[in-house]
Amino acid sequence: MRAKSLIAAATLASLLGGCAALVPPPPESPEDSTQQKLAELERRLAALERILTSGMLIDLMEQADDLQRQSAEIRGRTDTLEYEADSMTRRQRDLYVDLDDRVRTLEQNQRGQMASATAASIVSALPVLDGTDRQNYEAAFELLKQQRYEAAGVAFGQFLVNFPESQLSDNAQYWLAESHYVTDRFEDALIQFQVVLSGYPRSRKIPDALLKIGYSNYELARWNAARTALESVRDKYPDTTAATLARQRLSRMSNEGN
Repeated sequence: MRAKSLIAAATLASLLGGCAALVPPPPESPEDSTQQKLAELERRLAALERILTSGMLIDLMEQADDLQRQSAEIRGRTDTLEYEADSMTRRQRDLYVDLDDRVRTLEQNQRGQMASATAASIVSALPVLDGTDRQNYEAAFELLKQQRYEAAGVAFGQFLVNFPESQLSDNAQYWLAESHYVTDRFEDALIQFQVVLSGYPRSRKIPDALLKIGYSNYELARWNAARTALESVRDKYPDTTAATLARQRLSRMSNEGN
């Protein structure tokens, strides 16, 4: 009986302990919550005090100041380099302009000297100002034979100014045009050969001038104008050397497909 009583007591104690475990703890009071918050704040404040005491914040501030100073120095150097680059560019541009001006001046002086030399050679080759028209014509023609074509062209042009009524004027006009043709100035040659046709319609130089008009247009790839002039020489002056040359050039044009 006593044993049964002990067992019953133990069982009752176990059941009471289980029930106690199932009961929730009492709720935390507002006073306890406030105390926890104050404790957290005190903990964080203590951490900040330790940081200040150790000098870590001061070191960070000094590092930030150093970075700002370095950044300012870099900006200053960058501005200096940009200014120096701009200055160098301006100097190079000024030097180029100055060099270009000097080269242009030298070229102009050289052209002036060449023109003066040409004029001097013409004056020395021509007879004195009171010479006859034939003397002037022969002097200009001598320049042409020497292949001094520019000087010859100037001399024949001067002849036409000084002796417009000379019987040699048509020849002088033709050789003026020829001096342009042999130096490949075909546009100028065309103009001067046309003057032979319009200014001296009875000249013996008409067939030759018309032939060279055809040749000049040929060189300028003006095929229709070239063919018209050459056919005119062939048809109007059939027994001349100019007509023979015109037929040869017309045949050449046909072979070339022009």
